[in-house]
Parts: sequence; C-alpha cells; structure tokens
Amino acid sequence: MNPQAVALVTGASRGLGRGVAIALAKLGTSVAIHYASNRSAAEETVTLCQQIAPSPDQRFIPVAGNIGTDAGRHQLYQETLTAFGRIDALVNNAGIAPRVRADITEATEEIFDEVLGVNLKGPYFLTQLVAKHWLENPGKSLLPDGYKLLFISSLSATVPSLNRGDYCISKAGLAMVTQLWANRLASNEISVIELRPGIMATDMTSGVKEKYDNLIANGLVPQGRWGTPDDLGRAVSSILAGHFPFSTGDVINIDGGFHLRSL
Repeated sequence: MNPQAVALVTGASRGLGRGVAIALAKLGTSVAIHYASNRSAAEETVTLCQQIAPSPDQRFIPVAGNIGTDAGRHQLYQETLTAFGRIDALVNNAGIAPRVRADITEATEEIFDEVLGVNLKGPYFLTQLVAKHWLENPGKSLLPDGYKLLFISSLSATVPSLNRGDYCISKAGLAMVTQLWANRLASNEISVIELRPGIMATDMTSGVKEKYDNLIANGLVPQGRWGTPDDLGRAVSSILAGHFPFSTGDVINIDGGFHLRSL
C-alpha cells in the first residue's frame, strides 16, 4: 500500500472510527483523523496509529469540523486537502445517538434535527464535496482499483427502536445515500460500500452493556459476542486494500450474524 494514500475517517477520535483509523494505519495508509471537539482524543488516535504504522512515511493528522453544519464540512474538507494534498478514501463513520432517548410519541424536533444533521445530512453533503474533487481528478487514486467511499450505518437501518426513532431514521436514510452515490459514481471507477455494524462495544453502548450482555448470552447474536472497533476496522481495511474490485452499492453486515433469520 502506498503510504501517501490518504483516508479521511470521520469520527476517528474514538470508538468505531478509532478502530478504523488503526486498521488503516496497519494497512499502510495515511489517515486524516476527524474530530468534532475533542482534540485530545484525536491525538490519542494519532499516537496509536503511529505506534503500529509499518512505514515512516505515513502521516496521521487530526482535522476538525462539525459535519452537521455546512461550514464545518467545508472546514474539514479544506483542512484535509491542505494537510495531505489529496483524499483517496472517505469513510463516513461519524454519528451521534440522541441526547435524550424518548418514545416516538414524546420525541422532540430539536433532537431529531440534531441527530439527522450529523448522521444523515452530514455524510451526504461531505460526500458531495469529496466526490466532486474525485470527479475533477479522475484516475489519480493511490488505492487499488480507484477511490473508495464507505458509509458506516447500523443494524438500526432496518431494526426499529421505539425510544430512538431519530437514530433509526438517520441510519435507514444512510442506506439509501449509499445506493444513490453508488449509482452516481460507479462509471467513474469509484466503489461505494455500506458497512452495517451490529451490537458494538463502544462508549456509545456502555450505558446499556448489562442489557446487551444478557441478550447476547441468550442468543441474540449467533456468534455469541459483542462486536469491536477492530471488527469494523478490518472490514474497512479489506475494502481499501482492493479485495472487492467488482463490488459497489453492497451492504456488508458486521454483526456476528444478528441479521440472520431462523425458525
């Protein structure tokens, strides 16, 4: 892998995004490590990436921006290009849970707008910025088989949770965003993949650990364990390594078989 190939990973300061950044560092790519406000956490990710990077030419740089706003997205895009001079892959991972979980009969427009702004509108229009850049620079990707565009959604794209309808809608919308961009960019040698994590061990799920420990013990996840940031990171790394050259618009479940149906 060319160490000058650059992946922009949103929400890479912690959780799943950190797992993706570390996996890509192992792969040999440079990584723009996006954060919204917690720079110290992003710098921790930088250190972890540097520790396992196989090439001294790889670079890991924190880049800031609130992807829920137009100004924040432009800031992130420009900071990345200024720092690296290129973007070879965009991993749309950043996402938030609702600040208050409420039954859909009590949900508020304020939190709905906040969640969809970051989880759906943000990646949709950040992708627009990056895709235009790629279309203006065809054939210049340093990754195998061209530029790569990934959307990290969730099992919530198809599984309703009545106390976080806003989150579910944002992830269902992201599944359609994947289909839209895959159709638009396929003829330009840009592959677009949705990765759909299941029950993952991150700070976002730490507050419901006991609940899901019990559900997993009772068979909710066929493979019998929580997912990890490394599980997602290894899948992203495989795509960027060029292991799926004839795939676009596909959904890859990272959920231990949660999506399976059986009688």
